Amino acid sequence: MTSVVLIGATQGTGRELAAAYARRGAEVVITGRDAERTREIALDLSKETGGAVTGLPLDLTRPAEIGAMLAGVGRVDRLAIVGMVRDRNTIAGYDIAKASELAVTKIVGYTAVVSALAPRFGPDASVLLFGGVAKDYPYPGSTTVTAVNGAVTGLVRTMSVELSPVRVNAIHPGLIENSPFWEGNAAAAEIVSGFRALSLTGRLGTMADIVGACLFLLENTLVNSVNLAVDGGHP
Repeated sequence: MTSVVLIGATQGTGRELAAAYARRGAEVVITGRDAERTREIALDLSKETGGAVTGLPLDLTRPAEIGAMLAGVGRVDRLAIVGMVRDRNTIAGYDIAKASELAVTKIVGYTAVVSALAPRFGPDASVLLFGGVAKDYPYPGSTTVTAVNGAVTGLVRTMSVELSPVRVNAIHPGLIENSPFWEGNAAAAEIVSGFRALSLTGRLGTMADIVGACLFLLENTLVNSVNLAVDGGHP
């Protein structure tokens, strides 16, 4: 049975990816900041899919605790690190605390997870990191988001070399229209329309689109050290 660990997978795309693997018969571990909520979501996923899903507490903003939080995890065949914190931060109004939280999450936290689990990687293990297309297409307020998603590309390169033959890739989604953050968010309607207008396909991604790309990156045994943008293309 394939063993899958999904970090930060209690909602949105992470939850959908967990459900996809559970339906495939994998043994799935999800993590979230709130222990009780994570356990409840794992139970819901098990009921929905008929699969085996376990929930563990883990906070990527507290990397010193990550090793202990993952101590009970056994062999890992697939690892996806989905967790993030949102940050709208301009140069003019730079919030150091919020910027630091995001930087720690995606650079130190992501690396701490991989470091903790690397000794338990199976013989055909693969790792997937989550970035975002803001690395290439900054917008007002994306100062830190653009920087840390750019750093994810560097993590992919160094990890794929250091962990070889374990495969390491990253997915960089555009705006995901039906994610919990954007769907029904009237205040963000103008932003959503603007991103749709920029897409060469004339549409925005869905969680199903992103899950499909995640499965490709995690399962295709020749795809390695790739930073894949999934956003419909930009002019």
